Amino acid sequence: MKKYGIRYHSKIKDDIKTLDASVKKKIKTAIENKLSSEPFIYGQRLKGTVKDLWKLRVGRYRVIYIIDDETKVVYILAIAHRKDAYKNVNLEALIKRLKGL
Repeated sequence: MKKYGIRYHSKIKDDIKTLDASVKKKIKTAIENKLSSEPFIYGQRLKGTVKDLWKLRVGRYRVIYIIDDETKVVYILAIAHRKDAYKNVNLEALIKRLKGL
């Protein structure tokens, strides 16, 4: 049962272009099955300056997203390997990404 729409940031293509097809498929399936139905239950809220963001664990990868509960849309902001996800995903970088800089 789909409750939430999914929107991808245009930079997601860059995030996943080097991933294996099997990893891409797992990530896509997790997003479609989990985030479109219950993004609050399957995800985990980040802490600190990025506390409005959420993460979904998919194997060794993290899907970073924000939930607009009013419009029922999940915005996928970044997909990264766990070792890089929190180095590269900081508030300043995400604000630039959201503004298209």
